[in-house]
Amino acid sequence: MTGQIGLAQGSVVPVTKTPAPRRRFTQSWALPPRWLRFLLIAVLALGIFFRFVNLDRKVYWIDETYTSLRISGYTEAELIQKVSKGLPISVKELTKFQHINSEKSVTGTVKGLAVEEPQLPPLYFVMVRFWVRWFGDSVAVARSLSAVISLLALPCVYWLCLELFNSPLVGWVAVALIAVSPLQVIYAQEARNYSLWVVMILLSSASLLRAIRLKNWRNWAIYGATVAIGIYSHLLFGLVAIAHGIYAGALEKFRCTKTVKAYLLASIAGILTFTPWILALVYNFTSASKRTGWQSARIRESLLSLAANWTGNISREFVDFGLNASSDSRLLIAATPVIVLFFILSVYASYYLWQHSWKQSWLFIFTLVAIPALSLILPDLILGGHRSILSRYMMPFHIGNMIAVAYLLAAKVNSGSSRLQKAWQLIVLSIISGGVISCTLNSEAETWWHQALSAQIPVARIINKATRPLVLSELSGDNLGSCLSLTHRLAPDVSFQFAVPSTVPQIPNGFSDVFLYAPSKEELRAALEKERHYNLEPIYKDKSNNVWLWKIVEKSDINLRPKAVFAGSSLIG
Repeated sequence: MTGQIGLAQGSVVPVTKTPAPRRRFTQSWALPPRWLRFLLIAVLALGIFFRFVNLDRKVYWIDETYTSLRISGYTEAELIQKVSKGLPISVKELTKFQHINSEKSVTGTVKGLAVEEPQLPPLYFVMVRFWVRWFGDSVAVARSLSAVISLLALPCVYWLCLELFNSPLVGWVAVALIAVSPLQVIYAQEARNYSLWVVMILLSSASLLRAIRLKNWRNWAIYGATVAIGIYSHLLFGLVAIAHGIYAGALEKFRCTKTVKAYLLASIAGILTFTPWILALVYNFTSASKRTGWQSARIRESLLSLAANWTGNISREFVDFGLNASSDSRLLIAATPVIVLFFILSVYASYYLWQHSWKQSWLFIFTLVAIPALSLILPDLILGGHRSILSRYMMPFHIGNMIAVAYLLAAKVNSGSSRLQKAWQLIVLSIISGGVISCTLNSEAETWWHQALSAQIPVARIINKATRPLVLSELSGDNLGSCLSLTHRLAPDVSFQFAVPSTVPQIPNGFSDVFLYAPSKEELRAALEKERHYNLEPIYKDKSNNVWLWKIVEKSDINLRPKAVFAGSSLIG
């Protein structure tokens, strides 16, 4: 059985697989081969470009509007109180809850999260509040902080690969893969805390390996600090810390050695700093469970459906053409071979890592991948739900898998026969090209698969054509967030009116056009037609025939009846 370690020339050659010697780590700073060096420079430049290009182009979707609500300092309760009076409210008044203002301080941001969304630790939201205060609170600026943070993942993954494999070549390949990874670029352009979580996963992992290697209190203190910052960046970081503990224990054969004691002290110290937020989470657990209940809804997905989503998400680490379950079936069938190929590549990379690397290396990757993933997969299989198909919650898995693939590619492009090396070099170029093409398509799109609001843009265009429109919507479910998302595309003279549950709104006069937006219940439409004597005509439906926009007209006013229905991008009579 053979192993692979990096040498001074940046190459990867086979050696007899033995346990890694307890020796002082020495860094090798040799550059990759010249062809790969130029490729890496180009890929890094493209990776930076894709993270910042067209930041304001895509729909500012529901999750992001709640980020803006939090950084405004207002609570959702205050917003609901404002809009639940049943009176028209202008877009300008609504956007007050989407922009930073002098009425509220950072305390309002933290308080709003603690009371209404305690499952979201406050670090990212405090950071983005100060960011928009300094640079402005446009959509592009709000998203740019995530893009800036995501750049830190590149040196962090390089450091982690050095700690794992002592090979700059593996590190550079991993940097290239993450730089143009469609999955990483997607969340680098979103005003949420996922890019910060990715950085902390990488940074804490590298810090742990360094602390285990050097065995001094200073490095364990650094690791403890990364645990504290990591858990304040994302609650699921706790699963990463558990994976780290299992790895440290497995290295020491689960004996209470100095290394295990140091890990426990460092991690406990880091978690203790999180005590105030743990108390907030316990005290407001009902709010947290209400917010996250949709993930664990007792909707039992079939194993085939779950597996299809898992493999699809794996392929999105490397190539992504924006397809999802609602996409054209012919496109999904055409994409299936690509998805299967990347799944096979990932399985082979894990096998190759296990067979050809030090135990310390493959054990770390396997624990980082398995512990957080199984914590989401098993509840889905046993209790029902779809936590594990949400790629943003599976970031430790995706990071570990990409590092395993990077190790495989680095080993193959620099070993074996000349013909075999060229074949693997072509595979590397193909993977990177797939990432570049995917990121290019993504950068030009107005919506992507992870955003559930593909109708926002055409709906906004229809509403904006009216002279003085009123948009009626329900004050229930995700409708409020959906309307906040829509305000970022609407003209300032548009007004909203929200229907409180169990009531039928009285539509005031003075508006040129009245629209009903995204009604979730048949009862409201029926009541408007029966009790208020209105006609409701569908104006826009998406490709799945879901009607997003209706026009409300008086039964006697024939002239206001719509002449056509928009379906997707087509106009049908």
